[in-house]
Amino acid sequence: MRWILSQPEATISQPPLLDKIAIVTGASSGIGRAVAVELARAGAHVALGARNVPALQATAEAVKALGRETLVIPTDVTQVAQVNYLVAETLGRWGRVDILVANAGDYIRARIVDLQIADMERSLAVNFYGSLYAILAVLPHLQQQHSGHIVVVSTMDSKKGLPLDAPYVAAKFALTGFAEVLRQELHGTGISVSTILPGRVDTPMIATLRVPWVSAKISAEAVARATLRAIRLRQPEVILPPQASLLHYLNVLSPHMGDWAARFFHLEGWDSKVEL
Repeated sequence: MRWILSQPEATISQPPLLDKIAIVTGASSGIGRAVAVELARAGAHVALGARNVPALQATAEAVKALGRETLVIPTDVTQVAQVNYLVAETLGRWGRVDILVANAGDYIRARIVDLQIADMERSLAVNFYGSLYAILAVLPHLQQQHSGHIVVVSTMDSKKGLPLDAPYVAAKFALTGFAEVLRQELHGTGISVSTILPGRVDTPMIATLRVPWVSAKISAEAVARATLRAIRLRQPEVILPPQASLLHYLNVLSPHMGDWAARFFHLEGWDSKVEL
């Protein structure tokens, strides 16, 4: 007897996030813009929030060029009413939210001996509360849907703090810790949480910062691709690039060794604009 195996008909694979609704904060440049474009490439419609309206419009054009719908909402994430408005307008437009990428941030540095309370308050306002407001605004809707994904864009600095970065590090440590608890509390609800922890990234936020070769800046697009992979695979944490992971595990093994590596490689870098 001969078995004749028929060839399956060719099918066109659908984008992995086809018609999902995403919100991205800090979407005007850097990681936020790159993530918005990657989400659109994966099939999602994207609501964009940031303060820089012309740059936000440019991101919107990049999303629309990929055939996806977009919504531009000027948003200062330090203002809870504006963040709530961003979420409300997204729900009004599409009726649901599937993905939140809480990305907005600001790199605020100061030596601790020179630290002003205003430095810390500003860093917490942008780097912690800005994400917290967005998470709390979308969470009830995700719970009603019993589905969704929250992505928190933090930093490798929240695993190993570096000199001069105390305001930024403190806020990001708080954010990473909050996301870790959130992930556990939402287990079994259908809502996933991913924390993205990049090392130095080539964005306008640290454009004036020169870094040693061992912590060379990676592209925002590399972070965006890692973010999309985390969404698809529901990864709890992503540290990149590989040398950032190495520093993390070295510091876990021995904080003394972690401190030594930071000093030896001058991981805090050199600010070419402001001498601290």
